[in-house]
Amino acid sequence: MTNHPKPAVRPANPRFSSGPCAKRPGWSFAALQDAALGLSHRAKIGKAKLAKAIDDTREVLGVPADYRIGIVPASDTGAVEMALWSLLGARGVDMLAWESFGAGWVTDVAKQLKLTDARIFEAPYGEIVDFSKVDFDRDVVFTWNGTTSGVRLPNGDVIPADRKGLTICDATSAAFAQDLPYDKLDVVTFSWQKALGGEAAHGIIILSPRAVERLETYKPAWPLPKIFRLTKGGKLIEGIFKGETINTPSMLCVEDYLDALAWSKSIGGLDALKARADANLAVVERFVAANPWIGFLAKTADIRSNTSVCLTFTDPDVKALPEADLAAFAKGVAARLEKEGAAFDIGAYRDAPAGLRIWCGSTVETSDVEALMPWLAWAFAEQKASIAKAA
Repeated sequence: MTNHPKPAVRPANPRFSSGPCAKRPGWSFAALQDAALGLSHRAKIGKAKLAKAIDDTREVLGVPADYRIGIVPASDTGAVEMALWSLLGARGVDMLAWESFGAGWVTDVAKQLKLTDARIFEAPYGEIVDFSKVDFDRDVVFTWNGTTSGVRLPNGDVIPADRKGLTICDATSAAFAQDLPYDKLDVVTFSWQKALGGEAAHGIIILSPRAVERLETYKPAWPLPKIFRLTKGGKLIEGIFKGETINTPSMLCVEDYLDALAWSKSIGGLDALKARADANLAVVERFVAANPWIGFLAKTADIRSNTSVCLTFTDPDVKALPEADLAAFAKGVAARLEKEGAAFDIGAYRDAPAGLRIWCGSTVETSDVEALMPWLAWAFAEQKASIAKAA
């Protein structure tokens, strides 16, 4: 027996996965009843819905009028790689990584594009790179919010307004929950499956006028697959940014995104979305402050994510476990929570330090995060008791 009886109340929605994320509150299949199914996305109705998705994205996120927004294939990964393959090579590039997805973009540039003038800056999980060493007269590629580390940029102050290079920002776990300073960002990418709990397979790419100028004045030395091509005859393919997608989109997924955007507008737009994520993080912060056996992976509060909240076990006995045993312990905690229906998919990412990862983004109800906290204490106590018994 443990000192933590099983909590009486479970989260109403135990879906705390970091991608795909929880649907917006109150979602049902009825939200999809107006989807343009069995109709061409090039037909009037399809193009209208795709254009509305772009327009509503601009409205909710506050994207400047002179920035282009496009719906592109292959989720955020496709959007980032489209930017890397299309824009890099014109000048040197600084690659920044403080978690696994940022490290993936480093691999793309170093091992796939094989750019010779590429500097790599990496920080361990829980930390962020030293931006004083970054040269923004070169191109700079980075994730705003590390989905697998729970570490984010606190603001855009480190990015100079008079930079000569382009800033390419993977914002997939930041969009719709954090402020993105578009005047400091030339390319912004995300997927709606993570940002707003939309259905998978589509990415969003946002281009500044400076990024468009690069596209129209620079031709990469390598061939570009069709799904990466943003220009034709040296000019931007404007149709992509009006809903004329490169390949066939799922109109069911588009309808779901339109529903999530409508919900976002109905609750007060970006300010309300940020407030919801901040409130969710605050619940976890209070819990961590009251329980010395658990802590944040992010070393300092200023870089702590309000969406992909990553936790580590600070209990001395658990911390002292060999790495493999610590990983097994963390998986055991997550498995207990899933078996009880209290939380699904909250184990740390496979490449990250052992621990838990709770999605606290805008579509998650604060009441569900509050209901989850006692379950964390229960599952930890049960798992610790089980290894003590085994010993």
